[in-house]
Amino acid sequence: MYTYWSLEYYDQENGIRGGGGLGVLAADTRRIAESLDVPFVIVTPFYPKVCHQKMVNGKLVDETTPVDYHDYGYKLLDTVYIKCNGEVCKLDVVGKKLGASIILAVTEPNFGVLYQGLSGSDHRLYQEVALGFGGYKALKLTGIRPNAMQLNEVPTFFAALARLDDLVSSGVNLYEAIVYVRMHALYTNHTLVQAAEAEFSFEQFERYVFPNLKARAVKRWLKSQFEDGKLKLSSVIIELTGQHNGVSKLHARLANYHDIAGDRVNFKPITNGVDMKKWVLPSLIEYYCGLGLMDDKLRLTDDYAEKLKQITADEIRNFKAEGRRILNETLAMRPDQNGESPYFGDDEMIFVFKRRFVDYKRPEMPFTDIKRLREILEPYNAHYILSGRVHNGDTAMSAKLQEILEKVKNDDYLKSHVHYIADYDEEVAYALSVGSNFALNLPVVGLEACGTSWMKDVANMNFLISTPDGGVADVESKYYMPVTGENFDEELDSLYTWMKHALSMWESDYDLADIIQSQLTGFLPTISGTRMFREYCELILPQN
Repeated sequence: MYTYWSLEYYDQENGIRGGGGLGVLAADTRRIAESLDVPFVIVTPFYPKVCHQKMVNGKLVDETTPVDYHDYGYKLLDTVYIKCNGEVCKLDVVGKKLGASIILAVTEPNFGVLYQGLSGSDHRLYQEVALGFGGYKALKLTGIRPNAMQLNEVPTFFAALARLDDLVSSGVNLYEAIVYVRMHALYTNHTLVQAAEAEFSFEQFERYVFPNLKARAVKRWLKSQFEDGKLKLSSVIIELTGQHNGVSKLHARLANYHDIAGDRVNFKPITNGVDMKKWVLPSLIEYYCGLGLMDDKLRLTDDYAEKLKQITADEIRNFKAEGRRILNETLAMRPDQNGESPYFGDDEMIFVFKRRFVDYKRPEMPFTDIKRLREILEPYNAHYILSGRVHNGDTAMSAKLQEILEKVKNDDYLKSHVHYIADYDEEVAYALSVGSNFALNLPVVGLEACGTSWMKDVANMNFLISTPDGGVADVESKYYMPVTGENFDEELDSLYTWMKHALSMWESDYDLADIIQSQLTGFLPTISGTRMFREYCELILPQN
C-alpha cells in the first residue's frame, strides 16, 4: 500500500480545506492514484474548524467555521491515544474510501485549524505529533501495511519516527530498523531554505514526543540529534528517509539542506503536476483526447506535439467563452473589494494573479507603476483579478494587500477594472483558470520550489507571463512569455511589455493559435500529474 502523509490536505469536496498549493497537490496525488487504480492512503488530520477570509470595511478579516466529518461521508473507524503535555489525548480515526484510495484522518474537537499558532509553538507540535503517532496507530488498527511512506514536508517526520519505534519495540535492532524505515520512505521537500524552518526545544519534546516512544534505544537516538537544546525536523527526517526529492528541476539543484553530519543532501527532481480532470474544463479534456494528444488516463501520446498543430483560434475562443460563463457564475456569489460581483463579456480580456499571498510571489509587482498599468489595460478595456490567501498573522502581507487596494481605489479606471476576490479556494481557482486569458506568475527567481497554479492556467489555454522560476524553469523560455532582467526595474519593464503584447496577440488569430500550441507543446509533459505520480511510484515502490 502506498501511504502519503501530509499535515495539509486541500479537498473541499471531501470536507478538508488546506492553506495552499501543498494541500492541493496532496489531493491531486490521491485523485490521480484513484484514477490509475493504485492502492493509496492519504494520512492527514481532519480539522474541525476552517478559516475563511472576507472583506469588511475594506479590510481583510479572518473567521473560523466548524466542520463535521459526518457531513462528508466519513465513517468513525476507531479511536487511538497519544500522550501530550502530561495528558492522554483521544483521537478519532475516520475514513473514507474512494475507489482504490482511502482518506484516513485523525481528529478531535480541540485540534484547531490548519497551522494554528506559530511554526515552533506547542500547538503546532501537538498537531504534528498527532498526525505522526496517531496516524501510524490508525494504519495499524485498519490493518494497512505501507509498502511506501511518502512524507510530504518536515511535519510528517513523526510518522517515520513512529514506525521506527514500532519496529524497535518489537525486537528489531535499532540500526537495522533505521535501515528498514529508510528503504521504504521518501521525503518530499517543498521549501528551498532550511534556515527558515522552525525549531523545537528539547523541553517541548519531553512533553509531546518522548512520552509516545516505547523503545529506549529510539529515545536515546532521538536525544542525540539535538544541538544546543534545539532540533530542526528537516535534519532528522533526512536520517529516516532513503530517498529525497525536490518538486522541480531547479528546486532539486538549489535546495540547500544538510544532514546531521553537515553534509549537503542530494535531492532528486520530480516536478509537481496537476490532476487535469479536476482543474481543466471537461469539454477541453474531451477535446485533447479527441485530438489524440492523450489517452483516457491522460497519458500523453508520442506524437502529441504534432497533434497540437490542429488547434485553431476559433476553438480556443469557444473554450474561453465556456469558461467565462463559469467564471461569471462563480463571481456572482463572490463579491470583490467594492462589494460588487463583476460580470465579464466574452470579448473582455482578463489578467489573473491567483496564489497564496507571500512576499516572494510578489503580488504587488504589477501595481508598482499604476500609471503604466492603466495605460496597458485601458485601451483594451481589460480587467485584472487578484485572489489569494494571506496566512493568519502575516501582518506584512496584509498591509501589502491594503496598499494595493488603496492604489486601485484612487485611480478612476482601475477601481472598476481591478478586482480582489477574498477567501481564495478551489472554486475560485478553477473559475479563474477556465475563464481568464492571461496568467501572471512572478516569484523572485530562486525562491519558488515549483508552483502549480500556473499549470492549471496553461492547461486551460491561458497565456503564461512568468519569471523563469520553479517548475516553469523546467521548460525553455521560448514556450512562454518570460519576465526577465538583471534587476527589479528590468523585470518590471519586461512584465509590462509582455502584458501589452499579450493583449494585442490575443486579438490575432495567428498569434493566438501559435502561442497556445507552443505553450502546450512545451508544458504538457511537465504539468502532467500522471507523469508525476508514475515517477514517484518508480522511485519508492518495490519494482517487480
